[in-house]
Order: sequence, then C-alpha cells, then structure tokens
Amino acid sequence: MVAPCPTSMMVRTKKTKAMGIPTIDLSMERSKLSELVVKACEEYGFFKVVNHSVPKEVISRLEEEGTEFFSKTSSEKRQAGPANPFGYGCRNIGPNGDMGHLEYLLLHTNPLSISERSKTIANDPTKFSCAVNDYIEAAKELTCEILDLVVEGLWVQDKFSLSELIKDVHSDSLLRINQYPSVKGNKNWDTSKLEAHQLQSENNNNNNNNNIGFGEHSDPQILTIMRSNNVGGLQISTHDGLWIPVPPDPNEFFVMVGDALQVLTNGRFVSVRHRVLTNTTNTRMSMMYFAAPPLNWWITPMPKMVTPHNPSLYKPFTWAQYKQAAYSLRLGDSRLDLFKIQQQQDSHLAPASP
Repeated sequence: MVAPCPTSMMVRTKKTKAMGIPTIDLSMERSKLSELVVKACEEYGFFKVVNHSVPKEVISRLEEEGTEFFSKTSSEKRQAGPANPFGYGCRNIGPNGDMGHLEYLLLHTNPLSISERSKTIANDPTKFSCAVNDYIEAAKELTCEILDLVVEGLWVQDKFSLSELIKDVHSDSLLRINQYPSVKGNKNWDTSKLEAHQLQSENNNNNNNNNIGFGEHSDPQILTIMRSNNVGGLQISTHDGLWIPVPPDPNEFFVMVGDALQVLTNGRFVSVRHRVLTNTTNTRMSMMYFAAPPLNWWITPMPKMVTPHNPSLYKPFTWAQYKQAAYSLRLGDSRLDLFKIQQQQDSHLAPASP
C-alpha cells in the first residue's frame, strides 16, 4: 500500500475522528440488538461489544500467562517454536516472507493440542492449559451469541446455522496471543536465529522507518474476537480505504468480520482489513480467538443470501481448501479473488450485431 503524503494523512485523521467505532451493548433488547449487529457488519465489518458475559478473571489469567511466557529469555521461548504453524514465532508471519515487529503464540483450540503444546510453553503446563481453555470457552460462547444475532438480523430460517459450526467438536478455531514490544524494545530481540533473507527484510523495514507491527490483512475465518491491553496500535480500514485508529479498551472485546463470513453473506458483509502499528514506549499484547468451521465444511453463501437478481459471487470451497490458499499467498493478498465467480452478464446484455 502506498503511504499517503503528510497532507492526505491529516485529511484522513480529521475524517476518521468523526466516524468513530461502532459500540454495541449486548444487554439491549434482542430485536434491536440483531439489527445493530448486522448494520455494523455491513458498514465496518468491525465493532466493539460491551456488557458481555466474559468474566474479567478469565481475561486476566490468560494475560498473566502471556506476560509470563514473553518475559522468558529468547532461548527459553524458542523451545516452544518454531511456529509451523502452531507454537512460538518471532517476526515471521506465515511461510512466505512476511515480517512484523512482534512475537506470538499460535494455538489450536483443541484441548489435547493445548495440553501437548503447554509442555514447551509454560513452567506450569496445567495452569497454562486451564487459563487457555477457560478463555477459549468464554470467547466461543461470545462468538456464538454474536453469530446467532447475525443470523436473526438477516432473517435466516435456521437460527443456529453459523454457531453450530463453531460448537462442532471438529471446529478448526484458533487462539493467538501477540506481543508487540515498544520500538525501543525491538532492538533487544535476539536475531541470531533469523535467516539471511529475514534479516534483509528487517533491515529494509528499519531503513524505511516502517513501524508496522502486523501488516494490512483480513482474517480468513468466520469471526475474530479480539481483546488487548491498554496500549493502542490497531487500525481498521473503511471500505473506501481510510485507516481508523481503534482506541484500546482492555475490559471489552472487538469483533471482526472474516473472509468466510463475507462468503456466507454473499458479499453483504465484507471482511475488515486491519493492521497494527508499534508503540514508541509501551508493549502491546492482544489475544485473538479465530472462529472457524471444521476443515471439511463447505463454505458457500447461505440460501437466503442468493436470489436470481443476486446470484452467488463465490465458488463453493471447503475450509481446508481456503486455508491452503491462504498459506500460499502473501499476508496482504486478497484470497477471495481466487474463488470469485466471474459473472458473464455483460455479454448477455450486449445488443446483437446488426
């Protein structure tokens, strides 16, 4: 993405301040609530939820576990990696050369997988596993509540058609904990294990004064539930390409529409593109629950979303096929382009030759 000149950045800042971030109170009357959720998904693909049911204790326990892990020495943390894709990663984002100013833990939400991974992550694996599993269950419940509201707001007949995918025992949902050290803190990281091309990428970023913690992208899953500490950095892009800074709120959750939900709604919702900028003085930690269906589940627009005048925009594909496509592309690439149906309506509407 081409960086805007200082003047255009000022214009963007003025406009984004007036727009704000949609905030939805989950204690509202349900019919109005479902209407607001759908509106936020349509207009932004992103919103904050307040008065949720996730206990603060569940959030704080996971944050403490994350803080304890990231405070370890580089050699200790590397025992939990390299992320392939699960485990500990530092700077690498995916297998295709994308880099960021962050370190992270990526976990599958399957309890057996968490139990096994915890042995290389935590000094007390049982304590770590309990904190992770409790957070995942709470985030899953919140996700399902929101997806049920989406279905109601779209007037889909099967009220649990989306949430049942997340509750499925074979759900491919993930948990990711990111830590973005302050810009000063980046200099203290151990680069001894980076490959030559990775160091070159890192040097190029530094030379360009690029303080991108995590580059522009959309999430491939159905829905993302994100929570961070009280350090800012997250930005979302509007449909017309303006970047909006998201004020942090450690007591609440932010909800992001993913690529799969864009397909399920046949493009009525659009997955939100977002990025994270590093902070000059403080460390940012964020926790994302990525809600995904089972690997063999077919992703196709819900019947309610398809009509003769609004045909399906996407070819059917399984979640496994989409994940494979995502891993084959760079972070900022538009994965859904691979699955779009090229409509031939123009040729049918063209007048016959005389």
